[in-house]
Amino acid sequence: MTTASAPGKVILFGEHAVVYGQPALAAPVTQVQATATLTPLPPSPTGRGGRSEGIWIDARDVGRHYRLEDASSDDPLAAAIRLTFAHFNLPITDDSLRMTLESTIPIASGLGSGAAVCTALVRALANYLNHPMTNAEVSSIVFETEKLLHGTPSGIDNTVIAYGQPVYFVKGQSPIPFNVAHPFQLLIADTGLPSPTKITVGDVRAAREKEPERYEQMFRAIGDIAREARTLIEIGQTPGARFAETLGALMSCNHALLQQLGVSCPELDILAECARAAGAAGAKLSGGGRGGNMLALVTPETESAVRAALEMAGAKRVIGTVVSE
Repeated sequence: MTTASAPGKVILFGEHAVVYGQPALAAPVTQVQATATLTPLPPSPTGRGGRSEGIWIDARDVGRHYRLEDASSDDPLAAAIRLTFAHFNLPITDDSLRMTLESTIPIASGLGSGAAVCTALVRALANYLNHPMTNAEVSSIVFETEKLLHGTPSGIDNTVIAYGQPVYFVKGQSPIPFNVAHPFQLLIADTGLPSPTKITVGDVRAAREKEPERYEQMFRAIGDIAREARTLIEIGQTPGARFAETLGALMSCNHALLQQLGVSCPELDILAECARAAGAAGAKLSGGGRGGNMLALVTPETESAVRAALEMAGAKRVIGTVVSE
């Protein structure tokens, strides 16, 4: 039996603009995890070719149990398996295997559940095959599965999850892990609404085609915020109010620009407003938008009040995480 895990993720700054060449910052969320377990199965009593033989995918969180050979070409889990064998120039094994996938990451919430499950699956299969993989190799395979899930992904989800550390990401360039001079605390509030990333990315693309200059200006503004945030986080002003206030203001500016892009929604806006009113230094949506999650920057002194306010405002779940190296 072989097991591998992968964390969730949040985009700190830069979503949507990252699709158009602007930088983004993202960090893993280790409080939620996807796990893949590969278990060899005994030979079928009916002999070679029996229905219990082959590779079985047991995706428990979505209630699916099926054979690899029966999966369609656009199935991301099956694609992760096929691509991993192909990466090593190996034929798909005749061994009987069960690949069990479990996750505590909310699905379609902007926390990278699809990329995390595929990352865990690729790593577990590589371990089973006794062929270690680099973070870059894992990320490259998972990026192909992201195309099936999101259409035109930026590549940030597979990158931060495969590397397992905060990264500065520009599409088409090697990711740059960045230093976190002073760890900072976030609350991740789930609206309970699915975040239709494929749809929001497509809608932004269509809007950009109609008003290219206006949208390019907004993308550049979001990129400037991401660059400024990276510098602030890496240099690390004196811990306390000044750092939190400055970083929080950047978060709130980023949220305002995402509102202008049309990817927020009333539920996200309400959570952001309530978080700031309760003492959060800043707040913004994270991920594709129109559902999913909102981030609030808090301190140990404000965490309790902000958490309570988010729950009162309708957050279905609030996860606390600390961004550090």
